[in-house]
Amino acid sequence: MYGCEGCLEELVHRITAAILPTGMALEILLVNDGSPDGSWQRIVELAGHLPNVRGLRLSRNFGQHYAIAAGIEHARGEWIAVLDCDLQDLPEELPKLLDAALAGNEIVFAQRIDRQDTAFKRLTSYTFYRLLSYLTEVKYDHSIANFGVFSRKVIDTVNRMPESDRFFPLMIKWTGFRTATVPVEHAMRQHGTSSYSLRKLIRLALNVVLSYSDKPLRLVVKLGLMFSLISLAFVVFSIYRYLLGDVAVAGFTSIVASIWLIGSVTIFCTGITGLYIGRLFNDAKRRPYYIVSEEVISSEPRA
Repeated sequence: MYGCEGCLEELVHRITAAILPTGMALEILLVNDGSPDGSWQRIVELAGHLPNVRGLRLSRNFGQHYAIAAGIEHARGEWIAVLDCDLQDLPEELPKLLDAALAGNEIVFAQRIDRQDTAFKRLTSYTFYRLLSYLTEVKYDHSIANFGVFSRKVIDTVNRMPESDRFFPLMIKWTGFRTATVPVEHAMRQHGTSSYSLRKLIRLALNVVLSYSDKPLRLVVKLGLMFSLISLAFVVFSIYRYLLGDVAVAGFTSIVASIWLIGSVTIFCTGITGLYIGRLFNDAKRRPYYIVSEEVISSEPRA
């Protein structure tokens, strides 16, 4: 939950209306990720008079995937559905996802067949997932995000992963359990605005790549090898000219250009290595990746 105070009651009622006809017991867990509006007060009110509603209040804004981690670690169901609070992920599609899960799939992702987002958001999302696919070497579909239904076995496996950098879809995919994809409708955003800017998407992509892939390091090695081959070719060419007696005094421009080129590549490679060392430093501190400051449980018995 972030910046969606106005839709919380509608969200809870639509989830309840979608799930209760299935005959399954229901628990709705709302995670307030440091939302600056009155979302937490509204969650407390809803838990006070609606059955099966729980709320977690994080001490600050940790980010979407850390809030998801808090939710799945506190969820108690045999099947766990993850969806955003802005009602773009339609609660009415949950029975369809559950049917696919009960048919023998441990992981069921919702595929948005017609994304109702702005052109800028669709473009940045597409670019983000293409870059992520290339650098992590895991194929991503930009029409699939966090919305889906997952078995207790899958969630327990993800919860046991020790890394402090969390990216929910990749962690789910990594488990390798039987997966299905179900086409769903996608709605226009009616409440709040997306907190993901281009800068935040780039930072998220960088964090995910550094945490889940060593490909940038391998690219650095290839870059170093390429420049070594270029340097070797230049040395061979210089010796050839020397043997022919065609030796010219090196110009100032070529020397300066070479120094800047090699220097910039060296700094770039050192920077990539430093980023990985920084991730190791963060993991070595073993800090929690979220902090729950408050929890509220429904005053009425569970169904």
